[in-house]
Amino acid sequence: MSNELVISSTQKGDRIALLQDKRLQEYHVEELDSSFTVGDLYLGTIKKLSSGLNAAFVDVGHEKDGFLHYQDLGPNINSLNKFTKDIIAKRANTGRLNNFKLEPEIEKIGKIDKVLAKGAPILVQVVKEPISTKGPRLSCDISIAGRYLVLVPFANSVNISKKITDRAERTRLLRLMSSLKPQNFGVIVRTVAQGREVEELDRDLQNSLDKWETAMQALREAKPRDRVLGEMNRASSILRDMLNESFDSITVDTREAFDEIKHYIHTIAPEKEKIVKLYSGKSKVFEALGLEKQIKSLFGRSVSLPGGGYLIIEHTEALHVIDVNSGNKSNSEEDQEATAISVNREAAKEIARQLRLRDMGGIIVVDFIDMKRAENKKLIYDLMRDEMKFDRSKFTILPLTKFGLMQITRQRVRPEMNVATREVCPTCGGTGTIQASVLVTDVIENNLDYILTRQNERGITVILHPFLHAYFTKGWIRSRQWQWYWKYKTWVKLIQDSSLGLMDFRFLHKTGEEIELSAQVI
Repeated sequence: MSNELVISSTQKGDRIALLQDKRLQEYHVEELDSSFTVGDLYLGTIKKLSSGLNAAFVDVGHEKDGFLHYQDLGPNINSLNKFTKDIIAKRANTGRLNNFKLEPEIEKIGKIDKVLAKGAPILVQVVKEPISTKGPRLSCDISIAGRYLVLVPFANSVNISKKITDRAERTRLLRLMSSLKPQNFGVIVRTVAQGREVEELDRDLQNSLDKWETAMQALREAKPRDRVLGEMNRASSILRDMLNESFDSITVDTREAFDEIKHYIHTIAPEKEKIVKLYSGKSKVFEALGLEKQIKSLFGRSVSLPGGGYLIIEHTEALHVIDVNSGNKSNSEEDQEATAISVNREAAKEIARQLRLRDMGGIIVVDFIDMKRAENKKLIYDLMRDEMKFDRSKFTILPLTKFGLMQITRQRVRPEMNVATREVCPTCGGTGTIQASVLVTDVIENNLDYILTRQNERGITVILHPFLHAYFTKGWIRSRQWQWYWKYKTWVKLIQDSSLGLMDFRFLHKTGEEIELSAQVI
């Protein structure tokens, strides 16, 4: 399986597409002025404590205060608050914690008003971006993500990813990281660290420590609402999490992005530096690679399946609903059960792709085509789990109910990706109504008369819809086109264009330039 990353830079920001075997799998739009990205650190101020919710509302500069629940404080919130005050008061000159005395951990089940005070400054991290009318979701359990490791300040534990199952490798990584990590910093070893040499792990650890140090230096001079550490851009975070041997191409269309990505690749995986390419074609990179067409076809309400079935995707405030339909597939199988299995298998693969592509989060309900046999229902359930295992977001899948419904929950950390796949009608301008079609021929002839008699134009061309072209040329020698010739003593060339609406037409000079029509005549 080959992976490609395509980045198109615009004035508003970057468009990022992740392809697997030339098929679009993820699509992101990153605006230049975007803030409150997952992973950002902010110096906030506690505005309100809600004992009923056991949560605090924190002012971090968004129009809606951020939400901080007691369970998101982390066990070492007292140590974080103490160190934050020391940094702001300039009693601490560095982010290193070697000589820092940790405070006792808070209770797992406690009251937030016993830990925090209204009006106090607090260092928080964004764990969920603002969605709809809600402000960002915040956490005080700070973590700095690297390629192989996650650095956790004010902790001393070393945790290994559960996906690393080899006991010898887990023991090696545990001993290695216990000897490398600084005092009062915890480490979570990611799955991609399996088999990596000590030099690579140590370099990644030092990079994360440098980020923490940079944040603490910014905190010394920060004012309330300031961002003290920005998460890397979306393209770099994708590379950080997914770059492996299967990546064979990274295409960018600006020199600035090319230099930035190449520098980052050189830092995390020097051997992959040569796969970064600068696109220099005349057309836009998304257009040249066929991505625009894929995007338009994949983000609509209806999504086609390869075998003739299709999905209908609806979004509500509470959940997402996906309906699976057989379409013309129902005529190609021997019986109903075979049709259901065939369409549902294709649907499961496409749904897993659509969840990643649109970044759909929360509750998703899928209405599969009914299947009678329990083993077939289990087959679709297992297939969906296999397809979803590549998803970077946390998810839970429940088996199909007796009504053929599958319930999925998927971590929601940013607004869902929406792409407008419908365009404003060029004929009605979006009003839903057009001029009476019976009058269009009169309008064309009125304009023709005005151009030929008032403006004395000759050799003009009229571009119009094929239906109108047939109407004006029908009857050959008795056609309206020939009648114009006898009347005006000049030939009017007619060209049909199926891309035009029925009511649309254009007049051209003999030079090929469009003639501006008088509003009074129209």
